[in-house]
Amino acid sequence: MSTHYLSLLFSPRSVAVIGASSRMDSVGGVVFRNMRESGYQGKLYAVNPNHAEIQGVSAYSGIESIPEPVDLAVIITRAATVPDIIESCGKRGVRFALVLSAGFRETGPQGAALEQAVVENARRYGMRLIGPNCLGILCPWSGLNVTFSNGGAKAGGLALISQSGAFCTAIMDWAKPNDVGFSSIISMGSAAGMDFGEILDYLASDPHTHSILLYIEGIQRVRSFMSALRAAARIKPIFIVKAGRHTAGSKAAFSHTGALVGSDDVFDAALQRAGVVRVDTIVQLFSAAQALSTHFRPSGNRLAIITNGGGPGVMAADRAADLGVTLAALSAESMAQLNALLPATWSHGNPLDIIGDATAERYRHAVAQCLQDDGVDGVLVILTPQAMTQPLEVAHAVIELAAQFDKPLIACWMGEVQVAACRQAFDQAKIPNFRTPEPAVEVFSFISAYYQNQKLLLQTPGPIADHCVPDEEGARLLIEGALAEHRKILSEMESKAILAAFRIPIAKAVVARSPNEALLIAEEFGFPVAMKINSPDITHKSDCGGIRLNLGNAQAVRSAYHDIIQAVQKKNPGARIDGIVVEPMIVKPNGRELMVGMATDAVFGPVITFGAGGVLVEVLGDRAVALPPLNGFLVKDMIQRTRIARLLGAFRHMPPADRAALESVLLRVSEMVCALPWIKEMDINPLIVDEHGACAVDARIVVDYLQPSADRYAHMAIHPYPTHLITHWQLPDGTNLTIRPIRPEDAGIEQAFVRGLSAESKYFRFMDALQELSQSMLVRFTQIDYDREMALIAVLERDGQEQELGVCRYVSSADGQSCEFALVVADEWQNKGIGNKLMNCLFDTARAKGIKVMEGEVLAANQPMLELVRRLGFTVSTSQDDVAVKKIVKQL
Repeated sequence: MSTHYLSLLFSPRSVAVIGASSRMDSVGGVVFRNMRESGYQGKLYAVNPNHAEIQGVSAYSGIESIPEPVDLAVIITRAATVPDIIESCGKRGVRFALVLSAGFRETGPQGAALEQAVVENARRYGMRLIGPNCLGILCPWSGLNVTFSNGGAKAGGLALISQSGAFCTAIMDWAKPNDVGFSSIISMGSAAGMDFGEILDYLASDPHTHSILLYIEGIQRVRSFMSALRAAARIKPIFIVKAGRHTAGSKAAFSHTGALVGSDDVFDAALQRAGVVRVDTIVQLFSAAQALSTHFRPSGNRLAIITNGGGPGVMAADRAADLGVTLAALSAESMAQLNALLPATWSHGNPLDIIGDATAERYRHAVAQCLQDDGVDGVLVILTPQAMTQPLEVAHAVIELAAQFDKPLIACWMGEVQVAACRQAFDQAKIPNFRTPEPAVEVFSFISAYYQNQKLLLQTPGPIADHCVPDEEGARLLIEGALAEHRKILSEMESKAILAAFRIPIAKAVVARSPNEALLIAEEFGFPVAMKINSPDITHKSDCGGIRLNLGNAQAVRSAYHDIIQAVQKKNPGARIDGIVVEPMIVKPNGRELMVGMATDAVFGPVITFGAGGVLVEVLGDRAVALPPLNGFLVKDMIQRTRIARLLGAFRHMPPADRAALESVLLRVSEMVCALPWIKEMDINPLIVDEHGACAVDARIVVDYLQPSADRYAHMAIHPYPTHLITHWQLPDGTNLTIRPIRPEDAGIEQAFVRGLSAESKYFRFMDALQELSQSMLVRFTQIDYDREMALIAVLERDGQEQELGVCRYVSSADGQSCEFALVVADEWQNKGIGNKLMNCLFDTARAKGIKVMEGEVLAANQPMLELVRRLGFTVSTSQDDVAVKKIVKQL
């Protein structure tokens, strides 16, 4: 595997500190001292035009005076001087620049202009930039410490990326006495150059990093962030602390980094889809990371609590309820075993209070039984040091059992003096342990959240199966018509027409512009009817007297027309009125009033909301938020996170609501959001769902003009399944094939395809004696990020089952300008044009992404492949590293 392009940043061969100083109370002095004392083995240069010597080391007047190449320049000078220094570094061929200086975007327009000049100068020379306004980088395994913190850090498996230098120094200070080590610590500062995405890409492949910790104040390039976060989270656990959970914090974070943070519930929704876990404190951050660095394999959120004191068990149970952690219901078999092994006075339930005189053996029985129970996902063991207790013996028994199971086991030995040795034993055994029950339960909640979010990460929504194709063109024309009239708020009729175009059931409605028209429409629909004001300026119709329901005769309809107009003009005298909407009265005695909405977050783009509907929607505040695209799994999870979900089942006299119809509406809204980037807001309220189906009774859509973009999904944080790349093709013999992007559900046919390859084809493709794909390779090949890579498969459908015949794929480089590709076709389907067709489809896809160069490596013995790539326009040359490998390159 090729070396990551950021490797030289974390392990540079040479470092120049520009602004190095001999004053130990200055940033330049501390940074240079840290580098001299960190064990760095490369070449270190001091740059300061005012001094011939810095801390006993010869100094250079400028970067251009250094006679040898410099990999990393660390800049610690006044902000006004930095653009010119970057220019000099670029001319000198410096690969990376780390700007610790402050005084840029965070200070206002003048500072922002300086920052822009720094970025443009770096970009012109292809120099990668970190900062400005950051603490620096610390990498213990390579001896790199270009920070102005006091001292270094122990080497370990945790990587920390932070926008706050103060957060880094606080964590480093906390980590030392707690024996926590790091693979690297990266302070991003304003992230004007490299952002979280590039650093995450590197850490995902870094063998020294086992878990990744992030402190985030703002996100600037959300697609890059989400793409890298999701890719890294498939490989390593990631934990995030985000500032700005409340309005005041968000404002402070903005003033610090100059970047928006997004609303908090949307941020949570994004993290769930990324497969990562959010925590609130430093202790939680490291405790969760420690728990997931063990052999434990989380599988759910059902917790068993074992204690020798009732009070601590209740405290733990209360905290579990606060966090949505389920207390496990023990099986009948487990209860029978426990009744036989425990004293008659035990609690006979969860929490398991095994009484104050519990011995190590009693603890052993209780813990073992819970770990063996299939209904238990994790165990919290609490001990209070009572007169009869033997804390260390109990600890050893728990440690011994923990090694035999892969379920999470967390210890809480309360007290201090009598249990100090127990904590040391737990630490050595890598078992998370706490002094009080609440943080122990919190860590389990993070572990179970990680499991749940990893399931959400694996969801790659494809096209909705077995449904009518939406009328995207009709919906687009409606929106363009409104925008052409300089209208951004669609009427109820227009909004419902767009819903209907995406096959969402709507209540039929017609606009009447006189009382007689209203009566004619009502007679046609049949009584009773509902009447509503039709105005682009009114969102909440009921608040201004704009709705009349259950109108049962002609006189009521005529009167209602006048009454609605008068009431609205009185409450909203400036509102534009375009008649009255008349529609059949939707009578659903068992109907539940729900709300499905869409909003555009300032950072993450479109988000879909679901919750209780009706006139009290804002008061109830019952909503779940999710980032599109959605699939059935994600929709079910979204519904289940709301309070209204409990009313969808059978309730008193009401039969259960048609959940399938509700899920279908949410899926179609997701489809609509992906396909129509003009939509900025949408409310379907109420959406009435009963046992017979769902119906959108009222709807409102807000649209806006679009910025031109070659990327049809530029408005989305998560790239949806690219249905537009699905094509159908026929072989010369009449065999019909489908060429489409790969999906996670293709794991089975992908594995069968690789197994069916001949030994030679496997060797030519993987350059290894591979028999079949490992589970991690299968995940990597089928769960791809369509924003940065693509895999197209050719499939043949037989008897309702798909067979994979060939696959080609590319992975783009960090600069987005080039990519590496691979191609393989099943042996019995070679020489039929499939490889040629797949590659031409791949060329078109790469070009659409702005990729200019496609390259790869082919074994010299693979003559058929070399002939194909030559026909496709690749240039072929011998690799400098291995004469048995040919380097192939094509300009797109």
